[in-house]
Amino acid sequence: MSTDVVLTGITTTGTPHLGNYVGAIRPTVAASHDTGMQSFYFLADYHALVKNQDPERLRQSSLEVAASWLALGLDTEQAVFYRQSDIPEIPELTWILSSITAKGLMNRAHAYKAAVTENEEAGGHDPDKGITMGLFGYPVLMTADILMFRATKVPVGRDQKQHVEMARDIAQRFNHIYGDTFALPEAVIDDNTALLSGLDGRKMSKSYNNTIPLFAPSKKLRKLIMKIKTNSLEPGEPKDTEASTVFDIYRAIATSEETAVMQRKFAEGVGWGDTKQELFEYLDAHLSGPRDEYDRLMANPGQVESILQSGAQRAREIAGPFMRKVRTAVGIRALG
Repeated sequence: MSTDVVLTGITTTGTPHLGNYVGAIRPTVAASHDTGMQSFYFLADYHALVKNQDPERLRQSSLEVAASWLALGLDTEQAVFYRQSDIPEIPELTWILSSITAKGLMNRAHAYKAAVTENEEAGGHDPDKGITMGLFGYPVLMTADILMFRATKVPVGRDQKQHVEMARDIAQRFNHIYGDTFALPEAVIDDNTALLSGLDGRKMSKSYNNTIPLFAPSKKLRKLIMKIKTNSLEPGEPKDTEASTVFDIYRAIATSEETAVMQRKFAEGVGWGDTKQELFEYLDAHLSGPRDEYDRLMANPGQVESILQSGAQRAREIAGPFMRKVRTAVGIRALG
């Protein structure tokens, strides 16, 4: 039986927050210790260029994302941990795949369609105004990320499922034209993975500026939690857990037993101030050890760089020979 190859990337567009932790970082850290699979985890800094044109922010975010994964216990001996831009074979593969990818397929990408719709609703004459080739071709770069390491399982949120399906379509087209070369990936969507609400009740996202940074210092963490939007129910009045961001975040981090206790407190009418204080204390204790390690790594970027370079070397030991196979398949080879 063949070993599953699992691949996950995080775009380096900002500071990791609690939503990133429960949605991507925590499950991948757990999977990195699984000897029954081969895991690839990467900093998606080429992807980040689509949204982030601030060079210093890009560099800083790369350090923060890498330090977060490492501080939370990513097993870099078992898993291959690298920075996308350290693997030159990835943009090379992107171009080769672009050459056989139908424009019509890219036209159907959700992010592109949303940008076009926004332009049309604004009443502009050009539906493509402000849309870069980076945004348009984003799914092909993601396809190259996936196919390069022959990933069979790609854990994603529902909003990214389409990209994995596109990767599968592109792989099948390449295999049809040039022969069996690429594995066909599958999207893995864990419905149990929490989708956290942010400070304002909407999905926690850097785009909404409503995030709680994963390793915010205690004082700042408490201040942010106290800002979480709640309803006007008084202490003593029973509260609905389903509509509560405070409960949403607590449940995502706590055990099922601890969550059941909190649920009872809501039913008994606990005050919002008390729930926020309890959430703060729980999070602060839960993240204390990793936060110390994160701060240490942030103060030692050379150590993080060294780990990434080591991972890049391992990744290129796979990517280099595989690209030679791809080049040979398409006819880019020695003449004699």
